[in-house]
Amino acid sequence: MTPAQLSEALRAALVHAVDDGTFALDPAAIPATVHLERPRQREHGDWATNVAMQLAKKAGTNPRAFAEELARRLADTEGVSAVEVAGPGFLNIRLDAAAAGELAHSVVEQGAEYGQNEALAGVALNLEFVSANPTGPLHIGGVRWAAVGDSLARVLQASGAVVTREYYFNDHGAQIDRFSRSLLARALGQDAPEDGYGGDYITEIAEQVVADALAAGEPDPRTLPFDDANEAFRARGVELMFAEIRKSLEDFGVEFDVYFHEDSLHESGAVDHAIARLRELGHVFEADGATWLRTTTFGDDRDRVIIRSNGEAAYIAGDIAYYLDKRERGFDRVVIMLGADHHGYIGRMMAICAAFGDTPGVNLEILIGQLVNLVQNGAPVRMSKRAGTVVTIDDLVDAVGVDAARYALARSSADSMIDLDLDLLTRATNENPVFYVQYAHARTVNVGRNAAEAGVRREDGFDAALLDHESESVLLGSIAEFPRVVAQAAELREPHRVARYLEELAGSYHKWYDQRRVAPFGDEVVGDVHRTRLWLNDATRQVLANGLGLLGVTAPERM
Repeated sequence: MTPAQLSEALRAALVHAVDDGTFALDPAAIPATVHLERPRQREHGDWATNVAMQLAKKAGTNPRAFAEELARRLADTEGVSAVEVAGPGFLNIRLDAAAAGELAHSVVEQGAEYGQNEALAGVALNLEFVSANPTGPLHIGGVRWAAVGDSLARVLQASGAVVTREYYFNDHGAQIDRFSRSLLARALGQDAPEDGYGGDYITEIAEQVVADALAAGEPDPRTLPFDDANEAFRARGVELMFAEIRKSLEDFGVEFDVYFHEDSLHESGAVDHAIARLRELGHVFEADGATWLRTTTFGDDRDRVIIRSNGEAAYIAGDIAYYLDKRERGFDRVVIMLGADHHGYIGRMMAICAAFGDTPGVNLEILIGQLVNLVQNGAPVRMSKRAGTVVTIDDLVDAVGVDAARYALARSSADSMIDLDLDLLTRATNENPVFYVQYAHARTVNVGRNAAEAGVRREDGFDAALLDHESESVLLGSIAEFPRVVAQAAELREPHRVARYLEELAGSYHKWYDQRRVAPFGDEVVGDVHRTRLWLNDATRQVLANGLGLLGVTAPERM
């Protein structure tokens, strides 16, 4: 019996109790899915629910009496061996071994689909992440969003959402001017401007801009008048820098569906279109020679200038146009992932959302990520040999590899600061979390390989009742949790829950491996007990592979 089947049995018992008048409860109050959780103490059973405590007051009775009636009705359900009422109204449910063991068969049959759900079915969701300025290599903060964002996209897709990964290409504004002037200065053998960019990569790109121009038979950009030279280094320099960022992300396993250029908002008239829409809605006003958006109506701490008195669009004008553009492209929900220095951005963006008549927190969500500190040999790693001022994506991958980097960055809540120990992430020990999980998967494959050599074949038999050892009950319980974890990770936008779950599952598997054998030992004859254990082994392998896939981490067959 799967958790979903048990949840449905509980719901059916509730419906029957309402239909026959036992519970004076509005049928609409019965949840579509009765929530189940694993008891912290295994002796309390396989599953527990507090549904009686949630509904008793609405039914005009006390939680314990409600729970006792529900327990009586559930006790005759096939596969349920015992139902106990605990405390003020908790239901502790124990399954018989056969019912619990059927999950192993079900997981193998479902394969890659196990763990998926339809909670967000049909929702068109735009997920914007990384979006680093094309003025330097992707630094460690952006790398964190690359790992977390791509994992979140996968989790949301596993919950039925139609997800578009989007990168906002900041090619409009002062930072690009500083970048181009830095390139030109370096090409001329000069120091970068005081507010410019340093690092060896600036020299590399400047040299490439010159080489490309000469190879194409164009004038040496260093010899052009300043404005023309600056434009030449801006156009080609940004192109080269972003190509490098894009390749680094692709090598990291992160690919975007849309690369949106900020410049296009201004060139296409999207900014004027968005302001006109807000003006029609009555939220735009003129004062002091400038055009303003009345965001205080929607909870912002002050109104915002959108067109300055000199006629130039303020930075927020691009944000306004970009949000409306996403909604007009058909996205139901817009999720933006931003760095730790963007907390002040939330209020104004939610006000923009509300000004367009949308619902903040529903049509627009903003996730804030915290900083990453790297440690090696017990000391902080502060800068890249190439970038000069920051640690880059390539530095991290060179140090620990893609899998370890992605897993380590995705396994902690994005709103908490993390320290990554580079020495730990390269160790082949259980202290290294990615190794611990990947090794569990490789072990399941090896067990299957050894079983095949011994003549143990799944298709020759399965008897769920034979999975009656305590370690098997624990492992089955861990496997059963996977769909709930995926759904919760999607709902809360927290893919780290998948990583932490996988570590628990790996632990349950390693303990089972130490106590139960799949291949026959000594003079043992291959029997259903071996075949049934192979089903459980392979079910674990499937869940580990599915979970690692949600994190964009490989599931190795050998280690």
